[in-house]
Amino acid sequence: MNQENYHNPIICADYSDPDIVRVGDDFFMVSSSFNHMPALPILHSTDLINWKIINHVFAALPLPGYERYQPGKGVWAPSLRWHDDKLWVFFSTPDEGIFMCNTRDPWGEWSAPHCLRRASGWIDPCPFWDSNGQAWLVHAFAHSRSGIKHKLQLLPMSPDGTSLSGEGVIIYDGSCDQPTLEGPKIYKRGEWYYIFAPAGGVETGWETVLRAREMTGPWEARNVLFQGDTAINGPHQGGWVELKNGECWFVHFQDAHLYGRIVHLQPMTWGDDGWPRIGVPLGEDGAGQPVSQWSRPAGLPFTPQYQLQTSDDFTAGRPDRQWQWQANPDPSWLMQAEQGLHLRCVPLETIDGEKTLYYAPHLLLQKFPAFAFTATTALTLNSTRNGDSGGLIVYGERYASLSIEYCAAGYRLVWLYGWMSDAGILRETRQVVATLPDGQCECQVVVKPGGICHFFYRTDQHDWQAAPGTFVAGKGKWVGAKVGVFAASSADTAGEGYCKFPSFTVTV
Repeated sequence: MNQENYHNPIICADYSDPDIVRVGDDFFMVSSSFNHMPALPILHSTDLINWKIINHVFAALPLPGYERYQPGKGVWAPSLRWHDDKLWVFFSTPDEGIFMCNTRDPWGEWSAPHCLRRASGWIDPCPFWDSNGQAWLVHAFAHSRSGIKHKLQLLPMSPDGTSLSGEGVIIYDGSCDQPTLEGPKIYKRGEWYYIFAPAGGVETGWETVLRAREMTGPWEARNVLFQGDTAINGPHQGGWVELKNGECWFVHFQDAHLYGRIVHLQPMTWGDDGWPRIGVPLGEDGAGQPVSQWSRPAGLPFTPQYQLQTSDDFTAGRPDRQWQWQANPDPSWLMQAEQGLHLRCVPLETIDGEKTLYYAPHLLLQKFPAFAFTATTALTLNSTRNGDSGGLIVYGERYASLSIEYCAAGYRLVWLYGWMSDAGILRETRQVVATLPDGQCECQVVVKPGGICHFFYRTDQHDWQAAPGTFVAGKGKWVGAKVGVFAASSADTAGEGYCKFPSFTVTV
């Protein structure tokens, strides 16, 4: 392997709709977080290859209803910008409107979400501060909420980023040539304004670039990045960053089905005609296709030890930054502890007459970190109440868990799997695997390529034993499959039961 090269994807995990900015010698990235909290992960790198989660913009979304699990809603397609010595994130929630947060310290506290405009179906906002002091915002539309699709809209914005003026003007209609035009990112280079925007749909689309002499247009379009003859489908939706030495790079996602939208890095140059060239040439029209490997960015320190978090010792009884809840968290879900994670057995809500894990907001999950990996945890269920449980789970619209449950006869190990059908019908099946002498056990899931999952358990009396059957993981609503832990109860009211997890180990 050539040590001077990097390999795509640079992040083999579900960091959807990435945007990127350089601040001095530091690079920052943000991605969509949908209904998962804390929201808007901020990633940091110094070499564009190796990344680490350093923060989230906020812990909970201050909007009604988000204390409940709302799959696919929440924070969509953010933009990340550096302006006025601040890092800014603009994002939308598809049902509520367009919001902004900022900070002077990316590792520190961010301002609370501020709504620029209440609107249903206005999505993917991106701000732009021009050199003449004029500020703008461009956004796309979600057809499911607005009845509009394929179009980008421009509005004047106050220089402090807190409000929008007027009703907006459509600056590009891609209905004919750029179907599903969305995710705009605005830049200026020389005398030209550029909008980088994906089109053609998530799984099979391409990257389009628009340019104009004035923000109000007229805008012309060119498609600059296709799948070509590579295995990297739908290469689009991302951001352009320029290094101090003038090198340009483009970060984008690839839809990897159950693994979510994984992140790639493409070399980028500029042609004499003023259009960007991304990846390697595909034809004579200036379009490119993605690279699977390439020379590392010149002049940047290579930091392979700087990696995204996966395993966790739960120092001071708290989960690390890779973990997210399924909704706005309730402080009572997490008990205080000096070491190890103590999750309270939260009662499952009855929905459509059933109590299921699918709708549980208190699942604590992290993204699949690779195409194949192993996750292992030990757990101790402390309970004397029927229906309390805790365990290891792989979650998506197909999900499976291996958990300890307390019943009148004592502790038992339960295998469960469920799925949400395309028709919105939920099915859940459970099977008692073994009786246990106490509430202690180790659980493990081995995830193989294709999301094929094998669950195992071990007690003091036995070595690793396989749970029944094989489970194939499935993606969630707009997100990839996740893995994590939970504590729950089939009782109607909260009790004193809890589950302790000393650590969580991920091996790739």
